[in-house]
Amino acid sequence: MGLSSRELSVSFETSHATVNRFVAAAGGIRPQRWKDPDRLLTLEERFQIEEMVQEGASLRAIGKALGRAPSTISREIKRSVGDQPRTRYRPVAGHRQAVENRRRPKPLKIPSDPELLGDVQAGLDLKLSPEQIAGRLRREHPDEPRFHVSHETIYKTIYLQARGGLKRELQALTRTGRTIRWAKRRPDARQGRIKDMVSIWDRPVEALDRSIPGHWEGDLIVGENGGSAIGTVVERHSNYLILVWLDPSKNRTEATREGLVAKLEGLPETLKGTLTWDQGREMAQHQKVSEATGIEVFFADPHSPWQRATNENTNGLLRQYFPKGADLSSYSQADLDYVADQMNRRPRKRLGFATPYEVLSEHLLQ
Repeated sequence: MGLSSRELSVSFETSHATVNRFVAAAGGIRPQRWKDPDRLLTLEERFQIEEMVQEGASLRAIGKALGRAPSTISREIKRSVGDQPRTRYRPVAGHRQAVENRRRPKPLKIPSDPELLGDVQAGLDLKLSPEQIAGRLRREHPDEPRFHVSHETIYKTIYLQARGGLKRELQALTRTGRTIRWAKRRPDARQGRIKDMVSIWDRPVEALDRSIPGHWEGDLIVGENGGSAIGTVVERHSNYLILVWLDPSKNRTEATREGLVAKLEGLPETLKGTLTWDQGREMAQHQKVSEATGIEVFFADPHSPWQRATNENTNGLLRQYFPKGADLSSYSQADLDYVADQMNRRPRKRLGFATPYEVLSEHLLQ
């Protein structure tokens, strides 16, 4: 049913660590939580159904008392008693049956097809990952749906078939040897998705070419335990750097918005093109940043730092000034401006050993 180890520990009167150890030893697929647990009848509701049935209440009256549809009550009673009188309804038996029905015991697709099983096993013997096996099967059998399986289906088969010698078999069949499979979420189900963000793929064509100034890349350098941060904004054409002080007394989103607006709104109009950021929650107020600065904000794909390579490389250089694990809240905007000035006077090989100051100045004087 997707209960957490803490919830299970309460039921079994033990610690959640004990539950975790037991589950890890038993192995298998980590179940996902029900999308809407409130839609399921609880045991308490089933006891109330029994009580009202004994009192002779109608299905509509029971549904109204529980806040459920009459059809839900009807199906619940019918599943439990069949053609017998409603008064034979028993809540505990009904609850147990509902839990068992949700298990949906189905034969696994791969073990039930010997030819498919053989192809999957052959791939595992060649040390291919489940994702590689699934992709290869679709490529070799494009018109045969029986061979079209997802990599999660292959993982499920591995984990459920490895009960006999779990640790040994999983170490042999998977690269990690983990005994619990945590199914990955779909990309569209990712939590904390930024509202109304615009993808990097919708960025103007000229933003792809470093020959045109005015297109920026940004990110945060985070301090010790994530408690402090500095904003870094780099111009793609010239490598010109702007460092942004974030007010540590405010939440990260608000501090990022205020810091970016303060440093970017005064830029010359010819440099107000685009700003590309990663999908960090600190840019949740990106629309307000755009409105205040006149710079369009775009977001890179998740886990794709190469799409902001200029910013990533600059952040690496900045670690000379801001070591990892340092408390960044101790720096003022004046301190950051000094570091940015030092960086902007540094010759760059990509610029023919000119400095970002020189390249940007040449553009502004044209």
